[in-house]
Amino acid sequence: MDSVLLVGGSVGAFRLLNAVLERLVPPPSPALTVRWKWCNIWTSLAHSLLSGPWALLGFYFYPPMGEDLIDQFSPSAHCLLGISIGYFLQDFSDMICHQELQKCWELLFHHFVVIVCFGFAFLARRFVGFAMVALLVEINSIFLHLRTILRMAGLAHTASFRLASLANLGTYLVFRILILAWMSRWLALNRGNVPAVPYAMGTAGMAVMLPINIVLFYRLLRSDFLPSRKR
Repeated sequence: MDSVLLVGGSVGAFRLLNAVLERLVPPPSPALTVRWKWCNIWTSLAHSLLSGPWALLGFYFYPPMGEDLIDQFSPSAHCLLGISIGYFLQDFSDMICHQELQKCWELLFHHFVVIVCFGFAFLARRFVGFAMVALLVEINSIFLHLRTILRMAGLAHTASFRLASLANLGTYLVFRILILAWMSRWLALNRGNVPAVPYAMGTAGMAVMLPINIVLFYRLLRSDFLPSRKR
């Protein structure tokens, strides 16, 4: 019951935050047609600022979780997992309500995989540490969302955007590509210690996430740093 309340409370909190941000952070231009996307990105940034550093500090303050990603976890890590599930549920519903399916199916599929995998770890109270490793990706998401906000605000040709793009690509390599590759390797090395169902879920998740993130990295590189070749 407490777990359901935590996830439900997180969904409500992020939905409320989205509504508050719509008033506090208006679009940079009245002509901006994707007003919902503007608020959605700010809400995503808030989740990244919360979850990325929280997951990193979780390993720092509770070292046993880093030594045993299956059974060791702190109450704080379990709480963060529930909060993140609530965010992804809220974001999933937000995209369904405001965007055409053909324009967001990749993100919807990504969120579905995350919700299923995180939900299993949260309810079973196993593999919470592995989920915390996955949430380290949100450290990169901070800069990814900042880049998107600057672009939507018409600041794509400023020094701030260039700095955000550099930080985005640097953290993308470390906290997305390398982290996901390490997670795939961990699953392969611990095949005998992981039950069939979570192993299948984890393997399927990595098979989806790693290629998607590699393609996205190439798109970011081409968009921000290879304009002459593109032209």
